[in-house]
Amino acid sequence: MLRFGAFMSVPGCHPTGWRHPDAICETDISFRWLAHMVRVAERGKLDAMFFQDSAAVVGSNVAYNAEPFNVRNGRQAHIEPVSAIAGLAAITSHIGLISTCTTTYNEPYNLARRFLTIDHISGGRAGWNLVTSQAEDEAGNFGQPAHLEHGARYDRASEFYDVVRGLWDSWEDDAFLRDKASGIWFDIDKMHILNHEGPHFRVRGPLNVSRSPQGRPVVAQAGSSGVGMDLAARSADMVFTAQRTIPDAQAFRSQMHALMAKYGRAPDEVRIFPGIMPIVGRSAAEAQDKYEQLRDLVDDNTGLRGVARLAGGVDILSLDPDGPLPELKPSNAARARQEMIIAMGRSGMTIRQIGRVLGMSQAHRVLYGTPQSMADDMEEWLDAGACDGFNLLFAHYPKPLEEFVDLVVPELQRRGIFRTEYEGNTLRGNLGVPIPRNSFARVPEHA
Repeated sequence: MLRFGAFMSVPGCHPTGWRHPDAICETDISFRWLAHMVRVAERGKLDAMFFQDSAAVVGSNVAYNAEPFNVRNGRQAHIEPVSAIAGLAAITSHIGLISTCTTTYNEPYNLARRFLTIDHISGGRAGWNLVTSQAEDEAGNFGQPAHLEHGARYDRASEFYDVVRGLWDSWEDDAFLRDKASGIWFDIDKMHILNHEGPHFRVRGPLNVSRSPQGRPVVAQAGSSGVGMDLAARSADMVFTAQRTIPDAQAFRSQMHALMAKYGRAPDEVRIFPGIMPIVGRSAAEAQDKYEQLRDLVDDNTGLRGVARLAGGVDILSLDPDGPLPELKPSNAARARQEMIIAMGRSGMTIRQIGRVLGMSQAHRVLYGTPQSMADDMEEWLDAGACDGFNLLFAHYPKPLEEFVDLVVPELQRRGIFRTEYEGNTLRGNLGVPIPRNSFARVPEHA
């Protein structure tokens, strides 16, 4: 069965998609519109709403940007999503709510407490997208003279995850007795003090929030570099990735499962979601027209800036945009995304053409067609073992999300490859990933 996340990069995953006549620009800051969209996604039985985030306005630090700010890019200011999913939890009953939150510019105790609290508010539907911050602009907002180097960010992230996981296991499931007769509130033998000391963090614990209704909040991870995949193999329940062909996706999935085995994890402990941008029409001609309209909205200046951000300091904006991509220095932003644009350059694409791919769908696959042709494509990926589902990127909001739910979901349900009702009440239950055992709990001895 397919699974879906709705990737929320408001006001649209297409940086200039906000100019489309159907786009509601206020989806970036209006909780009323977010509430509408989460209700649409839950009506469509989607697994989760998956919120992107960054802690900076891109272009705010000239040390990392060839030109300051980009007034055409709509993705500049938006509601802080960890707060947003707490509000959305109160008005939904089944859909998962996943928010990005960086390990580079947060502290483990505060993050663990916020997500576990939302997991209780939602009844076990919260998820944390563990990232290390792509946006180099963020450094200046946290008193840092420069963004941490890529490898160092992942070293910190790995330890950060260990601390958060340990804090989430501070209490066993039945630790709280609340026994009025005896006057005993909790079983002290089922409370666990972390006492973590490592290169980056010293955290005593325990966390002052009880264990999650789903064991722990779901952890999502989107790194596809070597260190990113290794972190995902160790920590993630859900992986958001960007392969554009079935063979590439099969290879990624096989590599992820092999890495998981190194950590004693089984393949069914993770779900892999390549990103796609669906553009659905009631006819092939309508879908083609919609695609071309969105393609024509791609702003070359925005696309070229996207290439420049991944160029590792090479001055892309001074080069002929219709010329070849030069050799790039290693990026300290998104290493796997840089490898993707290098591959595009090797295939013969010009700088401008690469920028247009970035400017359309953040380099994810664009899938346009009728509900039937879309279902054919998704079924082919599922049958080939290339994915467990897809993270859906929308060029603008809310109409493309509404059209996917109203037109594509019924076709998938008719084929028997997508649920007609939620399987469970928690995000883990609907994803089909196991509840993790408390890492401190004693394993019962078998007779």
